[in-house]
Amino acid sequence: MSPEEELQRLLYSSLTGFSPLMALISGVYDRVPEKPFGSKEAYISFGPSDASDDSSDCILSGEYNFQLDCWSRKSDLDVSCRRIVGAARKALRGTHSLAQNALVSLSVPFTQVFRDPDGLTSHGVVRVRAIIEEAE
Repeated sequence: MSPEEELQRLLYSSLTGFSPLMALISGVYDRVPEKPFGSKEAYISFGPSDASDDSSDCILSGEYNFQLDCWSRKSDLDVSCRRIVGAARKALRGTHSLAQNALVSLSVPFTQVFRDPDGLTSHGVVRVRAIIEEAE
């Protein structure tokens, strides 16, 4: 399994397995359904990702970045979106490991909340950075 795929699976299971976060959102999606907001009027989707080689002479490794997009349509001036972003950060804290590749580090170096141009939707961004040593 590629490091990107394994990391995305880890992120998904960490988010969906964190009950305080799931109490705030209707789901976590890779492919967003037609009506994603659900009764909670909020959800998380996977956004852009990128990878860069960080290998040395004897170790294959890379830096992997994922963007998690948090969406809320509650009418509380972005407060619910900030709660979702905070809960997502907490869900990603702690000890994580991968089955095939070695997760060296996982961090959330950046978050942001802003109002989307439609004026109804709050949008939060959670950037996740991981260093992974690849299995040979």
